[in-house]
Amino acid sequence: MEAPNFQDLHWLLDIIQSTDIGIVVIDKNFNIEIYNRFMQVHSNIGPEDAIETSIFDLFPYLEDEWFKRRVNTVFELGISVYTTWEQRDNVFDFALKLPIHYETQMMYQNTTFIPLRSASDQVEKVGIVVYDVTDNAVNRGKLETAKDELLRLSRTDKLTALWNRGYWEERMIDEFKRNQRSDKQTSLVIFDIDHFKNINDTYGHQVGDDAIRTVSKLFLDNSRDVDICGRYGGEEFVVLLPETDVEGAKIYCERLRKAIAETTVHSQGESVNFTISLGIAVLDEHTKFPTDWMVNADKALYKSKESGRNQTNVFGD
Repeated sequence: MEAPNFQDLHWLLDIIQSTDIGIVVIDKNFNIEIYNRFMQVHSNIGPEDAIETSIFDLFPYLEDEWFKRRVNTVFELGISVYTTWEQRDNVFDFALKLPIHYETQMMYQNTTFIPLRSASDQVEKVGIVVYDVTDNAVNRGKLETAKDELLRLSRTDKLTALWNRGYWEERMIDEFKRNQRSDKQTSLVIFDIDHFKNINDTYGHQVGDDAIRTVSKLFLDNSRDVDICGRYGGEEFVVLLPETDVEGAKIYCERLRKAIAETTVHSQGESVNFTISLGIAVLDEHTKFPTDWMVNADKALYKSKESGRNQTNVFGD
């Protein structure tokens, strides 16, 4: 095979310089031997400052175990090593030249570390090839964000932003199973707005919707982050209170009941006051199925309504 002539090398250097990827060649001492135009443009470092300079002098943040291990692996084993932006955002911390087009200021990169062999088949240099994959990363990020948002919307009640019935019931089943492995008590509370039909009939559905939104806000304001709050349907709400016994559940219910009773809803030129009735069921060894737990809480709620409303009752009392 003929040795490449000067013209061949000239064309090769032209390709290296003009390609839209970064190319760096380093020796065993991590000194730079090739530093193409892509790298020059994005680092704002010219070839006169890069060639024969330690890569660590130009990029001090590369002097870590992660980078050294990859380069040394290529030298020692003679194999290529790949790194994607999902594993590490980038190798070279380059700012984007046109960040206005993206929701990030940073270039995402895929990087390949390639063994470069001498005529004696020894790995003498390592080539580092840098691909700008910001488009892919940003689009993937947008896709993941959209998926997360769709998942959230599929689980959320549109009017109140509480968990909807379907997702809340999934959480109830999970909590039921978790509680079987724990000695901590968990309480389920169900409540609804007293005489809600009268509110709708007297003031209209917009006022009724605002009443539900107000209850939902007070509901969340009076709950812990670990409490699992949901809208079960219409004017009916549910909450799981992890690691909460019956006395704790009573305190919670009384606090919520008073907060709602003391609140006036102003909507459509009307001022409306109302109350809620609540039922509590503590998960115990007698509750064999998640549906039984819900039925027990509903029975306690029914007792509150039958006893005059605006109060809390506990299943089994």
